[in-house]
Amino acid sequence: MLAFLVSSIRLGMTFLFGSTGETITEKSGHLNLGIPGVMCVGASCGCFAEYLYLTAAKSNANYFLAVFIPILATLLGGALMGLIFSFLTVTLRANQNVTGLALTTFGVGVSDYMIAETGSIYSKGSRYFTTSLPFADDLGAVGEIFFSHGILIYLAIVIALVSAFVLNKTRIGLNLRAVGENPATADAAGINVSRYRYASTCIGCAIAGLGGLSFIMDYLNGNWEYCIDAIGWLTIALVIFTVWKPHLAIFGSLIFGALYIASSYITGVSFASKEIFKMLPYVVTVIVLIFTSIRDRKENQPPQALGLPYFREER
Repeated sequence: MLAFLVSSIRLGMTFLFGSTGETITEKSGHLNLGIPGVMCVGASCGCFAEYLYLTAAKSNANYFLAVFIPILATLLGGALMGLIFSFLTVTLRANQNVTGLALTTFGVGVSDYMIAETGSIYSKGSRYFTTSLPFADDLGAVGEIFFSHGILIYLAIVIALVSAFVLNKTRIGLNLRAVGENPATADAAGINVSRYRYASTCIGCAIAGLGGLSFIMDYLNGNWEYCIDAIGWLTIALVIFTVWKPHLAIFGSLIFGALYIASSYITGVSFASKEIFKMLPYVVTVIVLIFTSIRDRKENQPPQALGLPYFREER
């Protein structure tokens, strides 16, 4: 049970990065289905940066740089994907759904190429991301559950809490939500709709990219066993499950993480049954979506302009 809880937390924080980033993006009215590709590119950029640094440093690698450089590269890679998405959908007026799916295909291809080029270095760099707090061993089970994780696990929670505060308690968050609800009204009030959609998409993709890095470096201990695009689709489902609220995603991500790996901790489960267990997060999301639709409470609904393009000339 202890190992199950620890694994659920580590996997869950991967979902949390992705759902937080997608929530920020969707609050502006942008529906980015390219999050799986963004997470792949984020992981690839971070791992490749780690490869370059460890190759240059050899045996003299610095702990701070071994963590900071991959995180920075991941943020830049994710933001670049968000910039591409925004340029295509805001400036060139491309369809958001088609563009997002194209980004996913592109991101998976990039990650496959990076794996072939630098796959051997991942396991060497992961030890810098899985270092637990020094007092964790002295606290027994409590220390194992809450304090035995690497820096990315705690960073995911901090980013989710900060995002919830910004969205709900600041003027920037109010403007962003106004853009997602009614961009024409926001534009008439002097809010630059294009700027907010560009910024929120780039920031959201940068955060989502960290989910890919966390999955490889922390959860898989540097071993790239399979492409992470399936994890990316679950993060989009988590946004719906937590009704577009980043602080609720902290608990939702733990539930998704536990459901996704539950079959691995149950003896006598066939391979086919394990795949059915992995469907549970999607089933739960559908149930929540039906429930929130029936209740029809405005605070639990997606932004009204989600997925809809806005052009000032057509206002």
